[in-house]
Amino acid sequence: MKPPQAPAVTSDINVTPMVDVMLVLLIIFMVITPMLTKGVAVDMVKAKNPIAMKDADKEDAILIGITRNGEVFLSPGNKRVTSDELPGKVRDLQTNKLDKTVYIKADLRSKYEKVEEVVDNLRAAGVDQLGLLTEQVGAEKKKPATP
Repeated sequence: MKPPQAPAVTSDINVTPMVDVMLVLLIIFMVITPMLTKGVAVDMVKAKNPIAMKDADKEDAILIGITRNGEVFLSPGNKRVTSDELPGKVRDLQTNKLDKTVYIKADLRSKYEKVEEVVDNLRAAGVDQLGLLTEQVGAEKKKPATP
């Protein structure tokens, strides 16, 4: 009787485990990426000479988003709030913070009345520093000129 022999060694690379890992990572990134946006998505007002406010991108920055239909969202947490709740919640968020600036990101088509109401409620909460976030006028991609 002949002893069993091992199969011949193959030098091909087995890519199946690598493809499985890559697909899992792709799915994870596809699920997590929409959650990385801070605040609510709005079309911000465009300005010719905006002032860069790098502190608005910080993790603990207090950001208020106003949508085109007048809904108000408060970040961190991206929670929908009413105008009556806003002063108390902002006051709570500002406790024990060195930077007391509150940033407002309003939609281009939101009513001025709603933005004014939010500013009045922030003043009632004792906010001294307000930042109004805008975009650069030429920030969107322009088509190249055809000769």
